[in-house]
Amino acid sequence: MFTFEQYLGFLAFLMILTLGFWLMIFLVSILPYWIGGSLYESWKMKREAKKKNELKS
Repeated sequence: MFTFEQYLGFLAFLMILTLGFWLMIFLVSILPYWIGGSLYESWKMKREAKKKNELKS
C-alpha cells in the first residue's frame, strides 16, 4: 500500500498539522488574555498617575 518513504511523509504531514492545530488553540486562548491584562495594567498606571497629580495640586 505505502512505501516506507510515503509513510514517513504522511507521518510528517500529520505531525505538522497537529502542531499547527495546537499552536492555533494556544494563541487563540492565551493572546487575548495577555493583551487584555496588559491594557488593564496600563490603564491602572495611568489612573494612579492621574490621582497623584490631583493630590499634588
